[in-house]
Amino acid sequence: MSLDKKVVIIYRNYKEKYDENKILEIKNFCKGIKKKFFLANDIKLTLKLNLDGAYIPSFNKNISVSSLKNRNIILIGSAHNLREINEKKKQCMDLIVLSPVFKVSKTKNFLGVVHFNILAKQTKIPKIALGGINSKNIKRLNMLNCTGFASISYLKRSGNMIRNFTK
Repeated sequence: MSLDKKVVIIYRNYKEKYDENKILEIKNFCKGIKKKFFLANDIKLTLKLNLDGAYIPSFNKNISVSSLKNRNIILIGSAHNLREINEKKKQCMDLIVLSPVFKVSKTKNFLGVVHFNILAKQTKIPKIALGGINSKNIKRLNMLNCTGFASISYLKRSGNMIRNFTK
């Protein structure tokens, strides 16, 4: 299987404590396929295991990353509205994931192309589109003011999942 060089892997599991051995296994796998590996919501473990970066979800408003700017890690934050975009700017994120772009089953609210672009103009930080991306609307991503897109279900449905690390 061939993946674009810009593809990164973000591992998130908010239900249980991270298993360091599993994280190291994923790190080594990603290194073997030359992909950057990010861990969600755990800066200490990201630093301890020397990962490429961390993903900071929108609900994590208290993290301070000013001490991390001298370290060689990339910080990705998620946001759903202008208030959260401003929080991620204050947290010095390198990228912001804006979501959901399109309709998803988890919520009635979604940004749509116009609102996504309005929010995207509020910061110079590169934006990644996430949410509701499928084979019917993937071409609409070209209308977004974004650097790229992220997906879980689209990759699963298209058969492009690299490996399943769940038990």
